[in-house]
Amino acid sequence: MLTKRIIPCLDIKNGRTVKGINFIDLRDAGDPVELAAIYAESGADELVFLDISATEERRKTLAELVLRVAEKVNIPFTVGGGISSVEDVDVLLQNGADKVSINSSAVKNPELINQLSQKFGSQCITVAIDAKQVNGKWLVHLVGGKVPTELDLFDWAKEVEERGAGEILFTSMNNDGTKDGFANIALAKLSSELNIPIIASGGAGNMQHFTDTFKEGKADAALAASVFHFKEIEIKALKEELQKNGIAVRL
Repeated sequence: MLTKRIIPCLDIKNGRTVKGINFIDLRDAGDPVELAAIYAESGADELVFLDISATEERRKTLAELVLRVAEKVNIPFTVGGGISSVEDVDVLLQNGADKVSINSSAVKNPELINQLSQKFGSQCITVAIDAKQVNGKWLVHLVGGKVPTELDLFDWAKEVEERGAGEILFTSMNNDGTKDGFANIALAKLSSELNIPIIASGGAGNMQHFTDTFKEGKADAALAASVFHFKEIEIKALKEELQKNGIAVRL
C-alpha cells in the first residue's frame, strides 16, 4: 500500500517564509532553510518551496536558496515560482531540487508541460493549480491567485495529466488559510478522474482535516503551511493520529 505524504509548504518572499489568508495579508514565518531542516528531522515526507513573488515580479526563483536547502535536508523537495523554461528547470535540478512546480507558465504555454516531462521525466514535474469556486464552478487563477481565468479546474487537470505532469498540487483559494478543512469534494472528483497523484492544499486547521482529506478527498498527499510553521500541529503526532485512523503513513 502506498503511504500518504505529509508536506510542509514554505511560501518564500524576499528570502523569508511567509504565510497569509486567502493568498493575502502575509506575515513572516521564519528562515526557510532553518525551517526545512527542522521539518526533515521531524518526519515530513517532502517539502515544497514556492517563491510567491517570482512570477508577479518577473524574476527567477533563487537557485542559491535551492542549493542551501539541498545541503541541509535529506528528503525530496519541490521548488516553484517564476519557472517558465527548460533552462530554469535545469538550473534548479542541478542545484539539488528533486522536482519543480509550474503554475501560471503552464496555463500560458501548455506545451511547456510536454517539454519538461520529455526532457526531465514526469516524476520531476508538478503542476500547481490554484482554483476558486465561483458560482458553483471551479475556475483556475494565475499569478499567485491574483488573475482569474475562465479555465475549468477539472478540464485543465485532465489536460495537464495528458501532457505528462507527474502530479498535481491543487490549492483551493476558498479554503486557503481559513483552517476550516480541505476542499474534499473537489479533491475526490479530481482523484476519480485522474491517474496521477493529487496533493491537497488549502484549509488545514487540525488533525481531523488531514484524516478527512485522505479518506473523503482521496488525496495522495496533504500540504499545509501555517499549522506547521506556528507549531499548531506537530508532524510526528499527526502521523501517529493518521495511523490510528487506518491511514498508511511513513513513521
